Amino acid sequence: MVVGAFPVAKLGGLVLKQISKPIANILKERAKNSHFFRTYVCMPPAQFYNWCEVKAKMWVMNLGRPVNIPSLNETMAIELGANLLGEGIIFSIAAAILFLEYSRQVRKETAKESARKEEMDTLNYTIRELYFQAERQDAQIRELMRTLCELESHVTKKPKKCIVDGDVHMHEEEPPVFEGGLLMEAIEYLHKEHRKR
Repeated sequence: MVVGAFPVAKLGGLVLKQISKPIANILKERAKNSHFFRTYVCMPPAQFYNWCEVKAKMWVMNLGRPVNIPSLNETMAIELGANLLGEGIIFSIAAAILFLEYSRQVRKETAKESARKEEMDTLNYTIRELYFQAERQDAQIRELMRTLCELESHVTKKPKKCIVDGDVHMHEEEPPVFEGGLLMEAIEYLHKEHRKR
């Protein structure tokens, strides 16, 4: 992405420079024709820039403090002021584009973070729901096991009627667990209980 963006940024810089040249030329012409524009827009920044430049050069070259800095003549001040204004416009446009790109990236990252957080919340909710469902099923399994043990205790000690020598006798018999024994009787018992309700 950065490799692709770099030539676009260079191209954008070139476009801004090309756009600024006509703007600077228009400003120069307006400065020559308009007293207000020349006096208050172009010349003061040019004179200030000249003053700062002379001070900086004197300090860098260690030539001492300049006592009197000569001001630029009107033509040079108008030219320099128009150039400064054109560069200021270029800088402002570039700064605005940079700010807009930064705010777009921030919005994009915020949306991505929000989507990630929402996905994490959904996953946490699903995990919690699965945990509670597993707990409910565990409780149901325990209840079924308790009921099965209770039924098993009822079925295992089932008295059986036998006729021996013409007399009816009751004795306990343990039914077989498989092949229709204990499990089948438990199921039948559950069906009977269900029909009673």
